[in-house]
Amino acid sequence: MSDISASEGQTRAPGPERPLSRRDFLDGIAMTAGLAAVGSRDGGTPALETPLGTAASGGAHGATATPGRTGWHGDTAHALSVPHALRDGRFWEHAGPAVPTGERYDLVVVGAGASGLSAAAEWLRADPDARVLILDNHEQLGERRREPGRAPYDSVMCDRESFPVETLIRHRPESPAERWISRLPVADQARKDLLRLYLDAPDWFPRLTPEEKEERLAGSTYSDFLLKVCRAHPDVERFCRTMSSAEWAYDTRALGAIDAWGCANRRAHGRDHGGDQGRGRSRDQGRGRDGGWEYPGLDGLGLDAGKPSRFNSPSVQRDWRRRPGDLSDSADPLIPGPAGAPMGLLAAASLDRPGDPVRLRLSSPVVSVRDEGPRGGASVGYFDGHEVRTVAAEAVILACWSMVIPYLAPDLPADQREALAAAVRLPLVEAVVRLRDGRAWQRVGVTRTRWTGAYWCTTELDEPDGPEDGGPVTARLVAAPCRSELGPAEGAVAGRRALYRTPYRFLEHSARDQLARLLGPGGFDPARDIEGIEIRRWGHGRAAEYCRPWHAFYPDGPFPAEVARRRFGRIAIAGSDTAVGRTDGAVAAARRAVAELSR
Repeated sequence: MSDISASEGQTRAPGPERPLSRRDFLDGIAMTAGLAAVGSRDGGTPALETPLGTAASGGAHGATATPGRTGWHGDTAHALSVPHALRDGRFWEHAGPAVPTGERYDLVVVGAGASGLSAAAEWLRADPDARVLILDNHEQLGERRREPGRAPYDSVMCDRESFPVETLIRHRPESPAERWISRLPVADQARKDLLRLYLDAPDWFPRLTPEEKEERLAGSTYSDFLLKVCRAHPDVERFCRTMSSAEWAYDTRALGAIDAWGCANRRAHGRDHGGDQGRGRSRDQGRGRDGGWEYPGLDGLGLDAGKPSRFNSPSVQRDWRRRPGDLSDSADPLIPGPAGAPMGLLAAASLDRPGDPVRLRLSSPVVSVRDEGPRGGASVGYFDGHEVRTVAAEAVILACWSMVIPYLAPDLPADQREALAAAVRLPLVEAVVRLRDGRAWQRVGVTRTRWTGAYWCTTELDEPDGPEDGGPVTARLVAAPCRSELGPAEGAVAGRRALYRTPYRFLEHSARDQLARLLGPGGFDPARDIEGIEIRRWGHGRAAEYCRPWHAFYPDGPFPAEVARRRFGRIAIAGSDTAVGRTDGAVAAARRAVAELSR
């Protein structure tokens, strides 16, 4: 973790951290003393520093996200205390006997992420009269529905954490690579190497067939490709390292070189630019123009840029082929509403009122799921903050973290529990900052900036065009705590451990600091211009997909996910970490789970 106070350049100070009006910060839930401060074998006890000015309040189900709210959100101690207690074998020592509610549903969904909401919507589309209950351990939902990392960057901050002199590099499609590379605060040899990689990258494997070249790329990370194959100066690797961080939740020390190649060509010809997928990248695009400044050094290999490699990760392949209107989690899934008119599932379920066909119950971590065998159906127990309550269901879809399922359903076969426990989820942090206006962004001339080594790897203006009246705007910052040099699996554990020990004060100050450094030349004053900061901390934020070079069985299989997601009686499994890929993989997993239970 960088020391944000160390600097060798002149930057605008982040300003006094005046008290902000903040929503409640929940350290734990109302339960017996033995569960109030459960540690994490994965990362110790979560940091419990309360943001200054936080007020205590109740409310079991949370509220709709508001633009100016501040404080901790996401994987708070409130959301994690029960899952961690289950994992550590402490929950049932203190929970007391389960109390049946008398409720019975056609479907109970565990987890209200993309997969869970999609599963509920799919079920209701097939049976509009079904009664559905969705349970989730978090106290908010809207904050989890953003998938960062997709839009191209228009600038890079070569920050003081990486280089001697902090320098903002703006990129324009018409700007020659020679111009912006000459401004980089890197060694002279690094500039020469970057010019070669962008302007005239050679064929690094001239004696290999295209299929053999792809396999060579699949066996290396992109950082290793730059350092060991291209023999580039270390400053080159340092400049490129965070190119993948916001999208993948790890940097190029973990990103496969084959996926770096796939991402670069996908952006040029796939979903991101809507170009002709039948052509390779033009020479201009290979020269750092027209969006081609990501992942340099791969154009000279002469690979077919009109289609993905079979070694590309599933999400790269799907993104390459995605068209407008394809599945995503960007909208509230539609279900049949009154008189057959479509309506959003979240709108239908948000109040959790008795008698409603769809009910969404937040701050309700599930603690047991049991298939009832010959009697039919299943039972689901959840903790409401005071006691364990059970509901009956004709069917259950587990759309939660795979690693917690063995603790919820201990009757699963041993090989299935082992496969579920091995699933990897990567930590991710987002800061949502409410600003007085967006004028400083306009003066500086950036909307989305990549940072080369600071804590937050991305800063972006949420609505680049901004309100016409110059009113309040929202900025978002993304951090990827994964220790990428260890690989996705071990790096996720180490990054999660560090994240849970990181106090709110650091996250708030570093967000202020980086915005001041970026926007200070445009007259930005954080003490005056910041109206609120909300930190969304996700220790288990994003499912890691199968990819090379980390999974030798990919792409031919067999895949552990095939064992992990097997149906068990009236229980189906549909979490995003049992799908191959990310968001749209979660939607596909939901459809598969519904189809399995409908047979």
